[in-house]
Amino acid sequence: MQVIGLMSGTSADAVDAALVAWPEGKETRPFELLAFCEIPLGEALQARIHRLAAGRVPGPEALAELARLDVELGERFAEAARAVAKRAGLDLAEVDVIASHGQTVAHHPEHRATLQIGDPSVIAERTGCTTIADFRTRDIAAGGEGAPLAPFFHWAVMGDPTEHRLVLNLGGIANVTWLPAGAAAEDVVAFDVGPANSLMDGVVSLASDGAERFDRDGERARSGRVDEPWLRELLEDSYLQRPPPKSTGRERYGLAEAEALWARCQKRGGNLDDLLATLVALVAESVGNAARSFLDAPHVDRLLVGGGGARNPALMAALAERGPTPNVQPFDAVGVPAAAAEAMAFSLMGRNARLGLVNHLPRTTGARGERILGEVVPGS
Repeated sequence: MQVIGLMSGTSADAVDAALVAWPEGKETRPFELLAFCEIPLGEALQARIHRLAAGRVPGPEALAELARLDVELGERFAEAARAVAKRAGLDLAEVDVIASHGQTVAHHPEHRATLQIGDPSVIAERTGCTTIADFRTRDIAAGGEGAPLAPFFHWAVMGDPTEHRLVLNLGGIANVTWLPAGAAAEDVVAFDVGPANSLMDGVVSLASDGAERFDRDGERARSGRVDEPWLRELLEDSYLQRPPPKSTGRERYGLAEAEALWARCQKRGGNLDDLLATLVALVAESVGNAARSFLDAPHVDRLLVGGGGARNPALMAALAERGPTPNVQPFDAVGVPAAAAEAMAFSLMGRNARLGLVNHLPRTTGARGERILGEVVPGS
């Protein structure tokens, strides 16, 4: 079964598209990544998304901007689907289903609400493919947090019969999945740890007046020094102390928090490099603390890292130093390209939804029981 997964994460810098061939039944292995591509959203569109998510669009304009972005992103997701099918050498008529996570602009499980935009009807109309979207909303309706959802994929394709693995995705937000050796679905524990790239990218953009969007290769962080007293204070954040199930996003660790950090750094007479080094340490130590506090994980054999953070040498080094194990490797080490993992996760969720199979882990989200997540827009 050939399924395209589409993902635009917290950073809103690109649409990731993965075309995966999955088995036709309940089994998830063997699978094959046929093609992967990233379609940049561009700085202007990224800024509009962040502005909307941060509540910075004036009231009279907010609904119109939300509606515009919903359609524009639907077009960009459709473009990504066409591009990845072309890269695989397939006609879209050969694709069984498209699964789109959409772009999160609000996530408030405390209000039983979440909002992802990128109209699936536009995707279905432009591609002719049956499109499944809005995966989070059913989980929330069933009493869950609506996140994290990728742990279902982590368990299905990265679990191991003999090795205790902690899977860490470093997008805008850091989330972990604990896979003890031979784990059944009910043994998996997963949750959003806290901030990852969202704050680091935010302070870089603010400090450079938008000239830079991220700390390329972690060069600035590697040049800086960790402010240990400030780090200890940041680690007292109430979300980091809260036990799972839990999820978070830009509403907590977005533009406003980045602005507060950068303003405080300047007030203290600090510099960007030191702030980035401190934020890198915050991510790594948060992961280590989470493993020690919230997981039944007396021994972690391997920490597997995916997402944009896996390409940051400063962050990978900090995880080896401050995380739960010095054995830190990218997802690629177990046959899943780190850059493609999140899009592959939604490809699997789309396959299961199409087949009428459960596609989440209710223990990790807090949902009342197993459900089939996703709303379907038929293709042509």
